[in-house]
Amino acid sequence: MKKVRICLLLLVLLAAQMVHAQQSRVTGYVSFTHPVGTWNKEGMKYNFRDSYTLIFPVGLNLMKTERFGFSFELSPAIRSDSTGTKVTSVLFHPGAVFKFRQGFGMAARLAFETSGRFGFTPVFNKVLIRKQTHNYWVAIPFPVRFGNNQPASIGTGLQFGVGF
Repeated sequence: MKKVRICLLLLVLLAAQMVHAQQSRVTGYVSFTHPVGTWNKEGMKYNFRDSYTLIFPVGLNLMKTERFGFSFELSPAIRSDSTGTKVTSVLFHPGAVFKFRQGFGMAARLAFETSGRFGFTPVFNKVLIRKQTHNYWVAIPFPVRFGNNQPASIGTGLQFGVGF
């Protein structure tokens, strides 16, 4: 819990600094991610088989140009199975964001989970509906994780969000 408070404090301090940056634009988003599956040396594990996990990423982007920026994301994961429902970890997910033509984009993120796992996550996204004050988008993350006495893994999922 102490790590989460420190991460939240850092995120607030970074966000306050971003608001004062003169040539930068700050955007934010809320989203939810449905992990589909994770593969490691033991085989494939699907999210919907024995349990269900839903992740709620929220973040701030500090866009330095129209095409490049820095992103700070927090993502609590909630797992439900036959024993109940609980928050299993919170992910601190900083990284770089790249915007391409026609609403396509990519994020290259580092990953630090309170469950003890760490790694990186390339995320590919597409804006589906663009409004004047917000947009709706879909993304496909590919989390690569190591540590916590578990085998290295790679997964994928579907992420849906609203940017503002």
